[in-house]
Amino acid sequence: MPLKTILVCLTNRATADPVLKCAVPLAREHGAHLIALHVAEALAMYPQVAMHVPDAVYTAFAKSQEIEALELEDIFKTHTDNEDFASEWRLVRAESDYAADRMIESAHGADLVMMPQAEPTDLRGDRHQAQSRVIRESGRPVIIVPHNFDGPPIGNSIVLGWTRTREASRAAHDLLSVTQSASRISVVHVAKSTGNELADYQSIDLAGLYARHGLEASVVHRDRNGQDVSDVLMQYAFEQGADLIATGAFGHSRAIDYVFGAVTRDLMKKTNVPVMFSA
Repeated sequence: MPLKTILVCLTNRATADPVLKCAVPLAREHGAHLIALHVAEALAMYPQVAMHVPDAVYTAFAKSQEIEALELEDIFKTHTDNEDFASEWRLVRAESDYAADRMIESAHGADLVMMPQAEPTDLRGDRHQAQSRVIRESGRPVIIVPHNFDGPPIGNSIVLGWTRTREASRAAHDLLSVTQSASRISVVHVAKSTGNELADYQSIDLAGLYARHGLEASVVHRDRNGQDVSDVLMQYAFEQGADLIATGAFGHSRAIDYVFGAVTRDLMKKTNVPVMFSA
């Protein structure tokens, strides 16, 4: 399906530039409508802690939210004002303690969601959970953009982290929306070697599917050798100069989520390449 609506979640000033540097070229390449969403957060209150919050605190918090929203809108317009594709600034207010609730609502109307990597220094737990919740609950592919992203445009060289799961199958097909006519896709299966790579017919089938889309595809098998799966995928992406990793996220069952969820969380935390997650 053509990529025609991209939702980019702008959470704060520090991460706005990197995620827009990733989103704008993608929207330009596909002629997509780019929506920038900022959720003005509610003041986090903790019922278990009995305390009185003065009106001045609420006023100062609301003012800081207003200033941040204006600054983010200005950053967005700086990136998009001279572009030919349609762009839209969207400011909504959180109706609960969780900004992710509003992000999920807007994600339902997009082909693709893009979000910045969570900041490790951010003390608000709800912000750390926002990416996971949008991936799990929106039903849309979500690209997490690392803090240090500065190009190149994504979609030219893609590493698919393949496993025999529903989530990985979704990722295998979701990534087609960001490909171009000359895209290269590596179907990477990380597992203990069996010595018979031809037995992995599913990876071979996927490579055939991509070839029929006119894409260059290859099948790669990597042994973990005691490494985390996330590290193996990131290392291979580095070796190939890949601009995007695509993988299934979390897991449909508890057993799968125990292993797959760990890979998802590691990639979200450690990656220095944009990662598309499908759940």
